[in-house]
Amino acid sequence: PAGPGPFPGVIDLFGGAGGLIEFRAGLLASRGFAVLALAFFAYDDLPQVLAQLDLEYFEEAAELLLRHPKVRGPGLGVVGVSKGAEVALAMAAFLPQVAATVWINGTASLHGNPLVYKELRIPPIPYYTERILFTELGAMDNSAIFADPQDPAYRASAIPVEKIRGKVLFVVGEADRSFNSKLFAELALARMPPESGRMLSYPGAGHLIEPPGSPLCSVSSIRGTPRPVVWGGEPQPHARAQEDSWREILRFLELRLGSVAAVKL
Repeated sequence: PAGPGPFPGVIDLFGGAGGLIEFRAGLLASRGFAVLALAFFAYDDLPQVLAQLDLEYFEEAAELLLRHPKVRGPGLGVVGVSKGAEVALAMAAFLPQVAATVWINGTASLHGNPLVYKELRIPPIPYYTERILFTELGAMDNSAIFADPQDPAYRASAIPVEKIRGKVLFVVGEADRSFNSKLFAELALARMPPESGRMLSYPGAGHLIEPPGSPLCSVSSIRGTPRPVVWGGEPQPHARAQEDSWREILRFLELRLGSVAAVKL
């Protein structure tokens, strides 16, 4: 934001599209937050394909943001959607700098890629790509490629949310065709400390819940897939979900990180 600050700091993460995506970071900055839009693969000198999640990279980003002279600590927020929400939840579990986490249609376990952090390694639940379905239009429906995260065989892949010291806001689209995000949110909340998490669940909303005014994207191409992917959602309830969740996200970040109005004086 304009002015001397210091401003509450937020890291903004997207998912399987990779690259650097900045529109949500810009909108958050217009609301008084200092935001680091963080790419973690398929950008500049980063790996082109996501092989593993190295939490030390995200820890370095948190430390970099908090060292900025216009950023007010001691804690920061993280906003993530899809794979970015998976990363955000892991950051909340392991990094004491993370005071507020916004999880949008993510998972509560590692999927497809392991997470490494110093001597720790969390193995992933594999994707069962042979289960991919195709719609009449030829788009990919990935909802069946996820194994049951409640299967005891995958217990070691769960993100240790019981270690979270900050607060988490879970944003769920009940018409998400990418995966059962409501189940993942419920599983995480069941293992978290009391009062540390809250879920907003929206019937008719799809996977890509974005700021208000963004058009519903129910099917799109994505990096690394041979055909377009189905995300789900119905126009009117999805639009309402985007309006309501954006207000709640801004309120949550301001509550947990400190008033943005105070820093504008």
